[in-house]
Amino acid sequence: MYLETTVKSAVHQVKSERLPYSFDLNPYRGCEHRCRYCFALYSHGYLGSGDFFSDIYVKKNVAERLEAFLRSRQRRDFILNLGGVTDSYQPAEAHYRLMPEIWKLLIRYRIPTVLSTKSDLLLRDFELVCELSTVAYVNIASTITTLDPTLAAALEPGASPPERRLRMLEHLSRAGVHTGLHAMPVIPLLTDTEENLSSLFEAVKRCGIDYLITDPLNLRGQTKEQFFAFLRKQFPKQYLSLVRLYQSGCLDQKYKQRMRTRIQALYQKYDVSDSYHKPFSNAETTQLSLF
Repeated sequence: MYLETTVKSAVHQVKSERLPYSFDLNPYRGCEHRCRYCFALYSHGYLGSGDFFSDIYVKKNVAERLEAFLRSRQRRDFILNLGGVTDSYQPAEAHYRLMPEIWKLLIRYRIPTVLSTKSDLLLRDFELVCELSTVAYVNIASTITTLDPTLAAALEPGASPPERRLRMLEHLSRAGVHTGLHAMPVIPLLTDTEENLSSLFEAVKRCGIDYLITDPLNLRGQTKEQFFAFLRKQFPKQYLSLVRLYQSGCLDQKYKQRMRTRIQALYQKYDVSDSYHKPFSNAETTQLSLF
């Protein structure tokens, strides 16, 4: 269900040494991609809505409020993230088309921008993304946990198939846009196999993607409840073993260390960068640490 709303502010400040951006804009609340491991479920709590995947709040005036924010700032040497707790190119965007006006404003004000999506709908706005990349830093990433289409459909039932996401990144990379593959979360017993991880590193090299970053599955609050319920139903053989790996509330440290060692070996084998974004002038830069 789409719930149209208006907002007083489009942008909020993010304070984290781990992230390369300092402001975040979410054109929607909720997400139709229905990822089983979604960390953003908490963000619906204050809205009084318990269905993050079905109650999609559409911020009809988000471009207007973004323009007010940009006009009000004397300095614009910051990086803006599009979609910290939603996917800006989820199916609702095909209908509401909020993003083109947002890109046009970012081009006008020359705002360095990062965006991660699981939808190749972004290619609809390909020319706008490329235009912004000629006047400001742009980083487009896609989260791809596996290239196995059956497993991907189970984990991310509403997202574009992984091969389409890869083609999107390849198309952008060939146009000179900085691109990344977010192989995250790495899910123990499901996506942490040598075959699966190697296929992702190989895809980065094949498609000319600039970097790859990883992070292990984190399970907290509603995310933990949802993921375990999904696992119990669709992957019963892995259920008990995975529950044991998270019995302390966090991923078992010995398992985590083994995963880290294996992934670092893959970085060396495939000569792939783990840099979230390349340095550029007039914007904040920081290195995203792995694990």
